[in-house]
Amino acid sequence: MNIGIVGLGLIGSSLALKLAEIYNDINIYGEDISKSNLNYAIENTIIDNRLEEKHYSQLNILFLAIPVDQILDISVNILDKTNNKTLVVDLGSTKKPICDLIKDNINRSKFLAAHPIAGTEFSGPITADNNLFNNKTIILCETEKTDDKLLKIAKELFLSMEMHIKEMNADEHDKHIAYVSHLSHITSFMLGRTVMDKEKNEETIYDLAGSGFESTVRLGKSSPSMWAPIFQQNKKNIIEALDEYIKNIKNFKDLIETDNLLEMSKEMKEINAIKNILKGIK
Repeated sequence: MNIGIVGLGLIGSSLALKLAEIYNDINIYGEDISKSNLNYAIENTIIDNRLEEKHYSQLNILFLAIPVDQILDISVNILDKTNNKTLVVDLGSTKKPICDLIKDNINRSKFLAAHPIAGTEFSGPITADNNLFNNKTIILCETEKTDDKLLKIAKELFLSMEMHIKEMNADEHDKHIAYVSHLSHITSFMLGRTVMDKEKNEETIYDLAGSGFESTVRLGKSSPSMWAPIFQQNKKNIIEALDEYIKNIKNFKDLIETDNLLEMSKEMKEINAIKNILKGIK
């Protein structure tokens, strides 16, 4: 099996490690806009060879593990340069923009829109983890538009990685992900901003911050070059999610201002039920 990976950050490099662990007869080609990322991946045998355009025709699957704006920039060109036996899989966090871009492309059947619900706040191949995808969900969108044989190969690969497959359309994906992923990243970024603006003395933050603050602000360490394009591409859904979030924040602020302890406790108790929803998530 010949695999190509464009983008050797956390997702791309972890994918390479996991596939090399599973498959004995595999050659992994990789490329990255960062020379340091590429060199690290080669020197640490995360990939077998540098991916060049001449290799495209030899690949079974070509993964795009790069920021979503870059996926839009290169996807059509890559689809044009791969053969009919190569499946191009994007791993971005937004789906409708890419699905809309290639909906009428002559090579649409060679494309699969995918989103692994896995990651950390860290980036780069140095953070690669071959267990990153274990027991995680991967969302596949518009699978009816992907060639059946190529789709079967991709599903078998994801299942071999111990992932759970969920299918939905691109609109559903972007709306749901705005609430459960994109909003949490914005919240983390803005909590970090609020505390940094208020506590100019950084030593005070470090001395007083507990595990609660650390876990909540963790995502605020995520890569801006990856997340800014995501927020832009999913703008409509994110604004809707933010409006609801701000409404709830304002309501809770009102309860505090009016010393409405009873309603405040009731509100928090209702929210406690989320532990039952999230108990299976690691």
